[in-house]
Amino acid sequence: MLTSTQRASGVKPISFEDTSIAFASQSDRKLRKTFWLFALMNKGWLVKVGTFFIKIALRLQLPIKKLIKGTIFEQFCGGETIRDCEKTIQTLHTAHIGTILDYSVEGEENEKSFDDTVQEILRTIERASESTDIPFSVFKVTGLATTDLLEKVQNGASLTDQEQTAYERLRQRVDQLCRRAYERNVRIFFDAEESWIQDTIDQLSYEMMDRYNHDRCIVYNTFQLYRWESLDHLKKETEVARKKGYLLGAKLVRGAYIEKERLRAHEEEYQDPIHLTKEDTDRDFNLAIDFCLENRTIVSICLGTHNEYSCQYCVQRMEELGIAPGDSHIWFAQLLGMSDNISFNLASAGYNVAKYVPYGPVESVMPYLFRRAEENKSIAGQSSREYLLIKDELLRRKGCCLAPANQA
Repeated sequence: MLTSTQRASGVKPISFEDTSIAFASQSDRKLRKTFWLFALMNKGWLVKVGTFFIKIALRLQLPIKKLIKGTIFEQFCGGETIRDCEKTIQTLHTAHIGTILDYSVEGEENEKSFDDTVQEILRTIERASESTDIPFSVFKVTGLATTDLLEKVQNGASLTDQEQTAYERLRQRVDQLCRRAYERNVRIFFDAEESWIQDTIDQLSYEMMDRYNHDRCIVYNTFQLYRWESLDHLKKETEVARKKGYLLGAKLVRGAYIEKERLRAHEEEYQDPIHLTKEDTDRDFNLAIDFCLENRTIVSICLGTHNEYSCQYCVQRMEELGIAPGDSHIWFAQLLGMSDNISFNLASAGYNVAKYVPYGPVESVMPYLFRRAEENKSIAGQSSREYLLIKDELLRRKGCCLAPANQA
């Protein structure tokens, strides 16, 4: 049913049930393959056993790379290099969806790997500057420095001379990335991480915003709304930005480290930083949408979410506030291989949408892929939702094929 605002504006309501749009870019063969992958991921015990044996096989250097590349890697990653991602970039671009190249190599903590990561992210910025099909770059601060150093800085502990030098190198790396993004006019995300290092990341991000966000919004920090203090943090930093005269970039997410956060809070006996209930998180997420839209002269946002209600809520609030779907200050983002019903239907309706496209050597991105498998198993209804939507589309296509020519 149309709202009065929708009727007045002629805007059609968005249906995240429209599978013909959601899976238009996928062939029947690819869709059937995706269907069976999600069917398997829907079985928690199988994900657990499969993850265990893949880890063993990789440790023993057994020849399973081809199997991984043809299944879970193909579903959730663009390739091993930026060049490998070009087909995915173009497929998304055809559907008016941008790409966020996400170099997802993890677990290498030494100065050479940090410098190599900087060079790779610089390459994503250069690729993004060449066309409009890559609207954002992204990096994790833990890809540029050790977690131990970030935690020590956050705790205000005294740094050794060697640690102080390492921290200065981190600041130089961060500045190098943000400066290049500014020079190439490419937006760049600081990804969020665990609460015990997030204050250090926040501090670096706001320092970069004050340096590069005065005339346009280039640098974005990520706000995890499953933390009970994040909404107030967002409001406070907006006022700081207003007073200092720079623009605030805010990527809104719910959060990805809930089990790890709660376990550590329990073990070290400090207040759990996570909301007690999912309803509290959902409330704060939507209140953050309200706040950002109402302060859009100073705040640019990207909703990094697979939550259909929050996406619909943002669309509704944009309509009520008279904000055009293609407003350059408002973006939606989902992960490659997930929630195509949200991404493709929003893009089809004229909203700004981008997909995170992880890439890197198969062995190095396995931690990311294990999280996707676990996430799809553990998020209430997520893999079931994907599975059922794909099933509906396969049935729809079968019905079209069987229909008379004048009805197909």
